[in-house]
Amino acid sequence: MIFYFSAEGDSRWVAMNLASVLQDQLVSIPDVLGKEEHFHLERGERLGFVFPVHGWRPPLIVREFLKSLCIESEEKPFTYAVCTAGDTVGLTIEDLDKTIVSNKSMAALHVHQVDSAYSILMPETYVGLPFMDIDTKEKENKKKTEAKEMLKRIGEEIAEKKTGIFRLHKGHWPWINSQILGSLFEKILITDKPFHVISDRCIKCGICAQVCPTADIIGGKGQEPVWRHNGSCLSCFNCYHHCPRHAIEYGSRTKHKGQYFFKSF
Repeated sequence: MIFYFSAEGDSRWVAMNLASVLQDQLVSIPDVLGKEEHFHLERGERLGFVFPVHGWRPPLIVREFLKSLCIESEEKPFTYAVCTAGDTVGLTIEDLDKTIVSNKSMAALHVHQVDSAYSILMPETYVGLPFMDIDTKEKENKKKTEAKEMLKRIGEEIAEKKTGIFRLHKGHWPWINSQILGSLFEKILITDKPFHVISDRCIKCGICAQVCPTADIIGGKGQEPVWRHNGSCLSCFNCYHHCPRHAIEYGSRTKHKGQYFFKSF
């Protein structure tokens, strides 16, 4: 079974490829979050988590889901994680393990951490700071081509349940990035307050509300989007990247910046 979260689509592409190779069930985290479902693993079935990296950490939605996840199995499952990132991942997997440890159902299965973990370099999507923008088309294509090859190898290793493999691009300052900068990222930058609409560009298509993973946007066809400001926003920029008219901005930080969401290649 593969639990995944994806915003712009990179992690969904990874999860779908792995599900196809491994013949495993695919479960979207936003679809089941808060529903108190019990998931049963068959004997020999793997347990996987696929998600993007947000501020050198697992996204808040992934950690929230993991805290309440109820897993039933007759044996300890082979457990793995694959994260996607535009650059380094810091201590993302270590943070994931901390959340796993707090889960009672996984502790009962003696799952205290992932057995193997990987990071896959994908096109940059974060545009919430003045100095950050999406990759050039050339760099985007290069990353996606290399990711496709890497994913083949990852699928083979997971299929064989190889343990102790941690291919992670942590970067030069993983602790500083995840613990200090990651904390500031969550406290200051994860907010929907700067999001606004340029009315003369907006065609009221409703796409932004449709693609928001936390239903933080009130809107639909014939309506301009309105953010709920209820604390659920992940600052994933899915609404921004999917807007066909570039009508959504994040304060002045996204002005003249590019858009990206995953397309087949």
